[in-house]
Amino acid sequence: MSTAEDWIKQVPTLRTLTGDDQWSVFLSYRSPDQAWVINLYDVLRCYGHKVLLDQVALTEGDQLQESQERAIAASQAGVIVCSTKDFNSKCVVSRYQAMEATASLRTDFKFVPVCVDASEPSGFASARTFLDFSSYPGGPNGGELLRLLHAVVGQPLSDEAARIALDFDEFSGSAANQIDMAIRDGSTERLNSLFAERGGHWRVAAALGCRAAEGLTQLGAYDDAVAMLLEIEREFPRAIRPKQLHALALLRRARGGGSQNDLIDAQQILAELYESGEKDAETLGIYASTWMERYERSSEVGDLERSRDLYSEAFAIARDDYYTGINAAAKSVFLEEVECAAQLALEVQKIVGTGPRPGDYWMTATVAEAWLIQRNYVEAARNYEAAVAIARSQTGSHKSTWKQACRLMARLGPNAVERGLIRKVFENLPDCDQL
Repeated sequence: MSTAEDWIKQVPTLRTLTGDDQWSVFLSYRSPDQAWVINLYDVLRCYGHKVLLDQVALTEGDQLQESQERAIAASQAGVIVCSTKDFNSKCVVSRYQAMEATASLRTDFKFVPVCVDASEPSGFASARTFLDFSSYPGGPNGGELLRLLHAVVGQPLSDEAARIALDFDEFSGSAANQIDMAIRDGSTERLNSLFAERGGHWRVAAALGCRAAEGLTQLGAYDDAVAMLLEIEREFPRAIRPKQLHALALLRRARGGGSQNDLIDAQQILAELYESGEKDAETLGIYASTWMERYERSSEVGDLERSRDLYSEAFAIARDDYYTGINAAAKSVFLEEVECAAQLALEVQKIVGTGPRPGDYWMTATVAEAWLIQRNYVEAARNYEAAVAIARSQTGSHKSTWKQACRLMARLGPNAVERGLIRKVFENLPDCDQL
């Protein structure tokens, strides 16, 4: 079996930035893929590339196309990350066509399209071969990652590199499956064991370790997650995804009865990322969440305002991210800025729609919350009811959703009939004053 050292030896030499070049790689993506892309961003930087994330670099409105063209023109390579649902996105089509046009005009510009699920590119995207990362849903790894590192510098794989790539495809894909099975089985012991026994395919990128640590956090094993992430951070000191997940684990531990120091430490990690210019929507969203937790403890309006402002900042750079949008809207309600909240809710509905999303509890609950914020209690109740029907056994999710609805209604002031419409959906749960 090939080792991590064998793999790393095959990483190609970087091209020198010359002339108008400011970036080695311009990295384009949509918000649903942002955690995956942050892992790719980390890998590229780990191996020396200077990387520009489009959601950080691009401005809104009339300047969007112009800023996109400037970013691509100042880059040696462009990577666009897509999944099945993206092939109908106007934003994705626009950026794909911009990179395709640049590649046709500049032989030194390397255009590398990437697909993160098992989809067959169609329509505008069918003319190019996509790198297939469907075996790595937690983040780029294996032989496909080695192929990408060659593609962005325009170098073919040598015979030796191709052999090592095949080795790593097999073992990295297997490791990713083992991590996901351990998470599904709720086995924190297995996740810790996989990490302790990790081979070379864990050591060429942080993605596998991050996925295991994220699983520990999801399973409530916060102490184990923090310990694992500290070790990953030592192995990959420039990577930001382990830092994001470290802060998230500390935040969850604080919410679960941990000390104030957990919250302080989480904010310190995120503040350092923010001040160093890492202002992607994922970092901003977690940072905003820490300020909301701080508000829950302090009741200081300034903490709530900081949370709302960070969610708004995240939504401004990622207009397809409904999570940050609905949170910005809700926090605006809590600040009694109801008109602003309603406008943000309308923007969120451009993403999630106005009716139930079959099979998706949280998106349907978000549709309902957007209607509630706009004081359309009939539509809010209809969508809350649809969300509950989608996931009847997820009582914890129902309780979280109802608690948020209670907090919003306390500021929105519905009459008894309007409130009764929402209450009826959650009548099996304690009323607001008992939560």
